[in-house]
Amino acid sequence: MHTKVIGAQFIELASVDSTNNYAAEHLSLSELQHGAVILAHDQTAGRGQRGRTWTSSNGLDLTYSIVLRPQGLKAADHFRLGKVAALAVHQTVEEALKVTQGVGGGQVRIKWPNDILVDRQKIAGILIQNDVVGGQVQSAIVGIGLNVNSSELNHEHHATSLRLEVGQPQDRMALLERLCQVFEHWWDLLASDPAQVDASYVERLWARGRYADFELDGQPFTGRPVDVDADGRLLVEGEAGGVLAYGLDRLRFAPR
Repeated sequence: MHTKVIGAQFIELASVDSTNNYAAEHLSLSELQHGAVILAHDQTAGRGQRGRTWTSSNGLDLTYSIVLRPQGLKAADHFRLGKVAALAVHQTVEEALKVTQGVGGGQVRIKWPNDILVDRQKIAGILIQNDVVGGQVQSAIVGIGLNVNSSELNHEHHATSLRLEVGQPQDRMALLERLCQVFEHWWDLLASDPAQVDASYVERLWARGRYADFELDGQPFTGRPVDVDADGRLLVEGEAGGVLAYGLDRLRFAPR
């Protein structure tokens, strides 16, 4: 890896139930340093948001975890870790599409809180596990799943892959290295200019500024996403006006 921290320690596994589980088990033994990357060529029980499973095809996609040991990151700012991860994956996917398709490649957006979409189809997901002690984030495990070369995906979940988007196989390991480089860039920026990370995340939000269908406490709701607050809650303007903040425990985008 041509990085200083992210991926400097690299662990490659043929198969594992979940790279996040592997990281959690070995993190407690202090075997993993800050920036360690665990890659599995086959992940059998990956997890996504809200307890969903993340399936991956053996050797076709990228399923990996990044171990972080932040210094001085307050628990109240934990959502910024998700912003860094989402921005890194967003940039890498966008670059890959531009290289093969030109400037007019598919529109890449971040679907709150941290799914990555290409033209409204999901191409990547992120799951973060934080260890908080005394109001500080002691460690975090950032699990990332990116559909790279899969060609048979669950169309009911509106999924896509880089191969489907560009029409040809992609180099998984080259993508992983670029992901680590870009992640390191956004991680460094978080330390030097967190406001820029916040602004960049909001600029790339899917459905920002236009009305979208949600489920609020299980009931249909139409609103216009406008921002994200410091706690990671989505700020939504209702049809009758007024902006309220909603967390994942209450709000979700309505299934299509």
